[in-house]
Amino acid sequence: MLKVVDIECIRKLYFREGWSVRKIARELHHSRKTVRKALADAGPWKYRLTRPRPSPKVGPFHELIRQWLAADQRAPRKQRHTARRIYERLRDEHGYQGAESTIRRAVAQVRRELGTAPVEPYFVLSSDPGEMAQMDWGQAKVELAGVPTTVHLFCLRLHYSGVAFVWASVHEKLEAFLEGHVRAFAWLEGVPEKVVYDNLSPVVRKVLQGHEEREVCERFMALRSHYLFDSIFTNPAAAHEKGGVENLVGYVRRNALTPVPKVGSMDELNALLLAWCERERRRRHERWNPERKALRAVPPGTVKPCVVH
Repeated sequence: MLKVVDIECIRKLYFREGWSVRKIARELHHSRKTVRKALADAGPWKYRLTRPRPSPKVGPFHELIRQWLAADQRAPRKQRHTARRIYERLRDEHGYQGAESTIRRAVAQVRRELGTAPVEPYFVLSSDPGEMAQMDWGQAKVELAGVPTTVHLFCLRLHYSGVAFVWASVHEKLEAFLEGHVRAFAWLEGVPEKVVYDNLSPVVRKVLQGHEEREVCERFMALRSHYLFDSIFTNPAAAHEKGGVENLVGYVRRNALTPVPKVGSMDELNALLLAWCERERRRRHERWNPERKALRAVPPGTVKPCVVH
């Protein structure tokens, strides 16, 4: 059964690169039936491993590898174990008889588990039309049915044109995160190539090396697979790496939600916000027009913004 990341790869090759079903099946070594299923369903497909996969060669040495790599964190940087050195020690000192590639995979897994700190990368915040959007949550006060209420603002801003979509929710859970994307792409009538995020706790399970290397939840991978965009994550505590949308949160509070709105329902509040977004889009028409043409079309089908239990 395909993982969500494999489904995403198939869908990108078909919808973005124009590969045929036959070519994808041949190059990725899947059946055409599997490829067609991936094109029809962005996943995640359900499968449950009944028991851990056996690893008779490396299993007995897994804890020893962990001990060596943990001790490396206190050793001089230039005198730490490489995967090859671990393989040689296991072979010469402990009688390991398996392949070096197996040890390399085990070492990579243990390093991910230990969270060894990488060299901090960075990226340049410049973009062409349709290339990049930035997303963030913000908060604002409203009077909802006579009661002072804190609402959560899903904010997505296209980087080239500055056109923004804002939607209010009662929380910032994964369901709201997914629904915000569905509503934003429908309103924009298009999808950017990539979206920049914080390391949002409902989405990111583990921070790995680089801006694209994150262990993310399956529902987000399914969303990304359906809409065929790439995700980029900022470094921890580096809000300046998506300053456009960070500034948007304050701009919305000052311009769309001042004075404090008095509304009877969340639908009324979101109608107010959407009307403000429309006015802002018309004001930016000179940069919006080329951006609109560069956005990819919204794929057919629907995404359910929900979490299944």
